[in-house]
Amino acid sequence: MGDPVGIGPEVILKAATVNDVRAAAELVVFGDPSVLERAAREMELATTDLTRNSAPNFRVEPIGLAVGADFRWAKPTLETDQAQLAYVRAAYEAVRDGRADAIVTAPISKAALSRIGAPWPGHTEMLADWCGVPRPLMMLAGPTLKVVPITTHVALAQVPALITKDLVLHALRVTHQTFKHHFNNHRPRLAVAGLNPHAGEGGLFGREELEQIQPAVEAAKAEGIHAVGPLAPDTVFHRAVAGEYDAVLGMYHDQALIPLKLLDFDRAVNVTLGLPIVRTSVDHGTAYDIAGQGVAAASSMIEAIRLAARMVQDGWRARGDGGPPSA
Repeated sequence: MGDPVGIGPEVILKAATVNDVRAAAELVVFGDPSVLERAAREMELATTDLTRNSAPNFRVEPIGLAVGADFRWAKPTLETDQAQLAYVRAAYEAVRDGRADAIVTAPISKAALSRIGAPWPGHTEMLADWCGVPRPLMMLAGPTLKVVPITTHVALAQVPALITKDLVLHALRVTHQTFKHHFNNHRPRLAVAGLNPHAGEGGLFGREELEQIQPAVEAAKAEGIHAVGPLAPDTVFHRAVAGEYDAVLGMYHDQALIPLKLLDFDRAVNVTLGLPIVRTSVDHGTAYDIAGQGVAAASSMIEAIRLAARMVQDGWRARGDGGPPSA
């Protein structure tokens, strides 16, 4: 359910009222039923059947952390800080134990995790730690564009030193495997953006392309991965939108995410790559400034649920097991 005092409860309820969303999967919300009921009542959402667990393909799994009598939208407390971590842990354990097929996360507060002493800055690092994965990646997937930032939440000044052949090759391998196993695409076309203007212009504007990125692309090609690059960052995203590539690997956070958010804002989904489980997430934060007002858009949550369901089903097809009998 994400942060109880954020917009997570609202967007979950709004998404679950969409018939094809509930038809795509059985939705199980790990969280506090009283918060969902309060959201439905105070925001006048037409979701009575959902909060009472009487709607098909929707139920709430109560987690034993009450949010307290002092609950207020956009006003975190120690109880709400602790609750959002408990929700994620319960959902993860359900997937780990085979009781669920994928996790779709509503937004949590990084400040809240810090306040309760959690050692992770967010969902990605948390789930990677629990799964024993040392180098997870993030892919932002929209209807127009899919991007993978190779480095994420670091200062721009630190990026050049972080771009290594090993890291770029790792990103290409993980992205290739994700498309193969969860997107029904056995030969994805992966474009790799350069770090510098004009992809370095043969070393004139920097040598990262020659010394790190290009060798990684060549190594990936030798493994049978359809990788192209390094390509000029100012044109590669246009080429991907035109259909030339299935995804673009960017060298840093804003290089990859600015074009994605320009084209697919409110429709993009965050997918964690490299985990042994399927995890998607909304591409927005807790939005305290509008929490409790009933005006939050649920489009990213809707797309996150749809994509998780498709990834699970494509995973079944890739393994040839057809999924569970009820699928």
